[in-house]
Amino acid sequence: QVQLVESGGGLVQAGGSLRLSCTASGLTFDDYTMGWFRQAPGKEREGVSCVNRSGGSVYADSVKGRFTISRDNTKNTLYLQMNSLKVEDTAMYFCAAVRRPDCSVFWRNVGTFAYWGQGTQLTVSS
Repeated sequence: QVQLVESGGGLVQAGGSLRLSCTASGLTFDDYTMGWFRQAPGKEREGVSCVNRSGGSVYADSVKGRFTISRDNTKNTLYLQMNSLKVEDTAMYFCAAVRRPDCSVFWRNVGTFAYWGQGTQLTVSS
């Protein structure tokens, strides 16, 4: 029913840029707050960024100033523009959706989000 499909991952050199996309189907996209999470081998899944239904956004300190989250409600698509990439950004990146009006204080919690994509791999080389 509900599907989230990420794309845009790949291999990039440190200092480079990449844009991830997440296309949603089976839901009314503008009713959902959307998030990006990432998970590196041996580590827990962590929140990267969140954007609310009207475009307001929040970021983890580790990516603030380098990453930009955005959404196009006419295309049912979520984006993550990643600049000045670092080796430590290497991870599987997941998009997620929850039917809430905003990110609030709960956006970093995996359990907040009801729907998840399959993930797309980002590898940053030195």
